[in-house]
Amino acid sequence: MAKELQDLFVETLKDIYYAEKQILRALPKMAREAQTPELKKAFETHREETEGHVDRLQEIFEKLGKPARGKTCDAILGIIDEGKEVMEEFKGAPALDAGLTAAAQAVEHYEISRYGTLKTWAQQLGKPDIAKLLDQTLQEEIKTDELLTKLAVAGVNKKAA
Repeated sequence: MAKELQDLFVETLKDIYYAEKQILRALPKMAREAQTPELKKAFETHREETEGHVDRLQEIFEKLGKPARGKTCDAILGIIDEGKEVMEEFKGAPALDAGLTAAAQAVEHYEISRYGTLKTWAQQLGKPDIAKLLDQTLQEEIKTDELLTKLAVAGVNKKAA
């Protein structure tokens, strides 16, 4: 049987669902390791948002009549592993927060690309209600990325230099 956009859509939803669950596990450690209070707060706030992203994805699976199940996302595992390496190699160093910020932005950029694609596919598949939910998450991911950029430029990178 030929696979169609609907199948790709559901598979990609499973991928980002798994990714969000992994991110939920990584954020508390990143918050603990961060040295700058603003960066700690950004990670803590984003963890709360990420719980909302998981809830939204569960709602989407429900609307599709599918079980909310993830499938292993090697991309996010690699990005998270890079973040763990930074935490180990730069623990207590002036450049730690710059490395954590960069790692977090790699995660955000992955999520932004996934949610942007899923939103477009949902529109293409005639599912405007699902597209709207995906767009809500997309906008939050963009906002987090912009905050991380602001923190990096305002101080984290200067402190690392």
